[in-house]
Amino acid sequence: MENNPLLIIENKIYEIRGVKVMLDFDLAEMYGMKTGQLKRSVRRNIKRFEGDDFMFTLNQSEVKSLENSIRCQNGILPPGGIKFAPFAFTELGVAMLSSVLNSEIAIEVNRNIMRAFTAMRQLLQTPPDSDVKVLQREFRTLKEYIEEMFSDQNDINEDTRVQIELISEAIAELQIKNASVKLSEVGYLATLKRQKK
Repeated sequence: MENNPLLIIENKIYEIRGVKVMLDFDLAEMYGMKTGQLKRSVRRNIKRFEGDDFMFTLNQSEVKSLENSIRCQNGILPPGGIKFAPFAFTELGVAMLSSVLNSEIAIEVNRNIMRAFTAMRQLLQTPPDSDVKVLQREFRTLKEYIEEMFSDQNDINEDTRVQIELISEAIAELQIKNASVKLSEVGYLATLKRQKK
């Protein structure tokens, strides 16, 4: 990967709930601090971050989805996974962080983050028709197809299980009926027995 700070930052911008966000652990890493320190600073100044347009906390399903996304992108997940629900900061929330984390590193990092958000917004407004976009679209289509196939496979397995149960019941009923029906003997010896009677 190139050492371009904008590319590094752009790779840490996720879309969650239809909004481009950066997560607390990525921001803490860029600011050179621990995630817990960043979260404490935010909690001390929570009034600055009120409203989902500044920051929100991920729910459990979003955390699971995020873990899968990180595994797919990097193949690396923090040891033990994501232990606490991350804060997701929108562009406004990241800008507000600069007033909370008043250090030279925070100011420089925030400038680069704002540039990355701006670059992404420009890309969304005038997207280039590149091979990457085509591949992403094809990948999305393939992913949807595979998910649909697995869903159909699960439905088939359930249908098959029900059909096997019905067949087993039918066989059991036939066995009960056949046990009560006495079959007549056939063949040469049976004919001799009948003649003796």
